[in-house]
Amino acid sequence: MKYLEILLKSIKKDKRGIIGVLIIVIFLLYGILGSIYIMKLNIYDSIYYTIITIATVGYGDIIPITPLQKIFSVTVALSGVGIIAYIFTYIISSVTENLQDIRSGRIMERKLAEMENHYILCGFGRVGVAVYEELMKRNQKVIIIEKNEEKLEDIEDNGNVIALHRNATEDKTLKKLNIDKSLGVIVTTGSDVDNLFIVLTTRELYNDSWIISRASKKENVNRLKHAGANKVISPEASGGTDIYFAAVEPNLVHITEKHGVDYIGKEMEILRKYNCHLENIEYHFHGIKTPVSRTIGVMDESEEDSFIEKINTNKNVRESLETIYSTVNEVHSHWLSGPDKSYLDKAIEELKKEGIVLGVNLSFDEINEFTKQFKE
Repeated sequence: MKYLEILLKSIKKDKRGIIGVLIIVIFLLYGILGSIYIMKLNIYDSIYYTIITIATVGYGDIIPITPLQKIFSVTVALSGVGIIAYIFTYIISSVTENLQDIRSGRIMERKLAEMENHYILCGFGRVGVAVYEELMKRNQKVIIIEKNEEKLEDIEDNGNVIALHRNATEDKTLKKLNIDKSLGVIVTTGSDVDNLFIVLTTRELYNDSWIISRASKKENVNRLKHAGANKVISPEASGGTDIYFAAVEPNLVHITEKHGVDYIGKEMEILRKYNCHLENIEYHFHGIKTPVSRTIGVMDESEEDSFIEKINTNKNVRESLETIYSTVNEVHSHWLSGPDKSYLDKAIEELKKEGIVLGVNLSFDEINEFTKQFKE
């Protein structure tokens, strides 16, 4: 019964199944009408003769006599062989494909259930791709929801990425994404109406979620905020990088340190160990509230090694850095990102053991006291 249901579902959604049914009906009509007009049988015997001939049983109780009758019987028998072969092939392939779909669906449900400390990216258009690339640079885990299957063709599911061909505006889709265990929901579809609906639904289902939304039109920014988005970014003025940083904001840590140029390599080594990244560097001048900031972005291992080598071998680069560090008395801060809070905590703890950390998430007044102290 279960396999029959699977087969019927396959026929309904598969053009091959519909075409196959039509072919069978046509051949049955051909056999029945031919039996009536060529074999000179009544309607009941025509149905009987057509079926046993197609099934190649041939009990011999009805025998073709004229050449035309024999040719007709041969064509019915041959078509029967082809029809039976088609039916069995289709049944086997359809049931196998559907069982595989069922199994893969269960595997996907299990993967979704096990996902945690991840980001949920709703919409995989131009902006969504830009956000995804930022997430991948930092080895973040992400579930991508996109209703256009073609946009997901080049993405391979792995331990860190799950790509789902679903509609993110549906409650049943959102409920399967472990939003309560996620680091944030990023909404980047090209439709502000869809974005609004996703934000509203997510906020209703999961009140504590960190939600970032794209607004294609500036006039919809406030609407999305009222719907429950923590941050709303308009790509007219910003890009995927800004949306990424808004998404990870609750998971960024601001750390203030004091060390010289010679310690940069050791610092990067510790952060690399825990898959954490220096997103920027802020140089603090005493009494000035806004620090001089420079974006670092994500560097892979080879880029970090190249940068350290440049410091050690290029006299001009080293002298420039030493001048900046000495000007601020070596007091500077970084925004750190990492896979999740536990990794950041481990990295910061090791940096503290090295004795270079002045504090975490310090206020301006606290940082200013340090710059004053070292200035004196």
